[in-house]
Amino acid sequence: MYLNHFGLQEFPFGITPDTSFIYSADAHQEALNTLLIGLNTGEGFIKITGEVGTGKTLLCRRFLATLTEDQVVAYLPNPMLEPRILLIAIAEELGLALHGLDYQFHLLKQFNEHLLDMAAQGKRVVICIDEAQSMPLESLEALRLLSNLETEKRKLLQVVMFGQPELDQKLSNPAVRQLRQRIVFHYRMPGLRQQEAAHYLAHRLRVAGHRDGDVFPPASARLLYKLSSGTPRLVNVLAHKSMLLAYGEGKTRVSRAHVALAGRDTEGLPALHWWQWW
Repeated sequence: MYLNHFGLQEFPFGITPDTSFIYSADAHQEALNTLLIGLNTGEGFIKITGEVGTGKTLLCRRFLATLTEDQVVAYLPNPMLEPRILLIAIAEELGLALHGLDYQFHLLKQFNEHLLDMAAQGKRVVICIDEAQSMPLESLEALRLLSNLETEKRKLLQVVMFGQPELDQKLSNPAVRQLRQRIVFHYRMPGLRQQEAAHYLAHRLRVAGHRDGDVFPPASARLLYKLSSGTPRLVNVLAHKSMLLAYGEGKTRVSRAHVALAGRDTEGLPALHWWQWW
């Protein structure tokens, strides 16, 4: 497509989370700091929420990359599971063999023994749950009960949840109020700020191999920001389509007209007033 035309080695604006393209916006760094500080306390739940496309999964992968060999991780990208299946999924992620466990009592007993063994080895267990807003209330409660496992000195595991704003709505239910009280650290991820949008575009272009990262002039970057409201995923979609349009015309820089056409071809964007197009 347009790789050779723009002097790129790979596509700079894919929507699949790729840690090699991480741009450390202020909000992204603050969220990561919240995770690391919360993890160092060793207690309670940590919650990160944000709208669709704000980079929660990318943040989750960056967080997982910071963990050391002393930390054992159970990562669940799709936790829409009933309580028993949730416990089995976590146990398997931790490398626990589950043969002949017919009752939840036996499952929890063996689970506790495994966690105690991990603690004796000096390892800390972290359960990392993406898309946590999809969890049933019963499974959230099972997760809280699982977090009750502890020694006299510390908890045997720590839970980190990433989710959309619907997670906050779910946690406001009185049925899970005890879990809500255990959330020690939380952070709500915003989108990019306007002054960050141009740096974000240039950063991803340079990572993809562009020499200068100046494909988007300031006016084009401003319009792209307005159309996307600073949501990184929408920025990527609009930037990719805009570059396709520029390539089709043989241009090496993206104009406002290219961004406007890309916006008209993309669903889910806010409607702009006529004066905002200027």
